[in-house]
Amino acid sequence: MRRMIIWIAGAVLLLVVLFGAYVRLAPSDPLRWHVDPQVTRNQDLPNGVRRLQPTWPDGLARLDGIIMSGPRTRWLAGSVRAGMVTYVTRSAFWGFPDYTTVLMADGKLEIWARSRFGTSDMGVNKARVDGWLKVLIGDDD
Repeated sequence: MRRMIIWIAGAVLLLVVLFGAYVRLAPSDPLRWHVDPQVTRNQDLPNGVRRLQPTWPDGLARLDGIIMSGPRTRWLAGSVRAGMVTYVTRSAFWGFPDYTTVLMADGKLEIWARSRFGTSDMGVNKARVDGWLKVLIGDDD
């Protein structure tokens, strides 16, 4: 009986390790995540957030600097020059990826942040994006 419990515990531990490896190592396909946000209004979604933010001509460049200075965030696709950029931000412990696409169009930033895994992001994308926008708007003071 004791051997069986040890074997089951080992199997569970192995599954946890494999899950963690999958979450951290699964490739991020730019064709899937670097897409037009199509934001028409602010929305809080179960798995992310959409924001529409009026800005000045260099708003995307300013926001890019804010985003890239944050922890665990890297560029995935696009560029400021092209007018649309997608970033990947990973959670600290498990490394869950969240994707944020920012498009500059008609003097507005269209921002769509969403999680890759699960049906709820527990508000982390909303907090992150709203924090970025707070810093961005504060730049103009």
